[in-house]
Amino acid sequence: MRRKNKKGTGTGIIVFVVLCIFGIVAFGKIKLEDRKKNLDITMKNLETQINNEKERAVDIKNLEAYVQTKKYIEQIAREKLGLVYDYEIIFKEED
Repeated sequence: MRRKNKKGTGTGIIVFVVLCIFGIVAFGKIKLEDRKKNLDITMKNLETQINNEKERAVDIKNLEAYVQTKKYIEQIAREKLGLVYDYEIIFKEED
């Protein structure tokens, strides 16, 4: 009779250990899924930022090309410096 008790106790311990390992694996899987979701969200945000910066870089290149044109130089000379061509007439309001 003692042999049956020992054999049953050994099987119970094995089942308990297997269930503990299963619980640990299941808990780890849940943690990894949560971490994956967070990393996916972070990755999407970073991809959006990359696309925005690429668009901004294109805008800067276009602005750089525009700044070197004669039209831009004339515009700044008129607005900031108040310069005009010799053949232009300037009218000023009197207060």
